[in-house]
Amino acid sequence: MQIIAALQGLVTAEPLDIEPTAAELDAIEQEMPLIRAEVELLDSQIMTIDRPANELDTRRVRRARNRVLAARRDLTNRAGAEQTGGVA
Repeated sequence: MQIIAALQGLVTAEPLDIEPTAAELDAIEQEMPLIRAEVELLDSQIMTIDRPANELDTRRVRRARNRVLAARRDLTNRAGAEQTGGVA
């Protein structure tokens, strides 16, 4: 019988007690309107999966898509303003 041994030392994962930094929490807070809009879009799309979409469903999905686009635009504009020093 041949003994098989690991050639490398054990690799341990980092502890699970790592909390997000203040910068990460700020980034999440800034992206929250986009996250909410994307969740709303997903909810409206899920509602139409198992049945044919009627006019109300179509409008709901379209409005949710528009909210996602507006939130992305606002987030991009905010990030661009921060990079240029706030000068528009």
